Amino acid sequence: MLNTLGILLPTLAVLPGSLLWVAIVFFILAIVAYIFGATGVAGMSASIGQTLLFVFLILAILFVVVGAVT
Repeated sequence: MLNTLGILLPTLAVLPGSLLWVAIVFFILAIVAYIFGATGVAGMSASIGQTLLFVFLILAILFVVVGAVT
């Protein structure tokens, strides 16, 4: 089963609704909010996007390591 998850991980990373996709949406929201002058919303959206990106990277590394061990 872990081998199947390791194969599907790159495929799931680009689907809408995945963790990486949501992080990208928050970064785009932050850029648009900054352009329109809503710096509070921009800062909050950027920090949420950054957190989601780090969670995605940690999970991706974890799946790669578990896939390499098995």
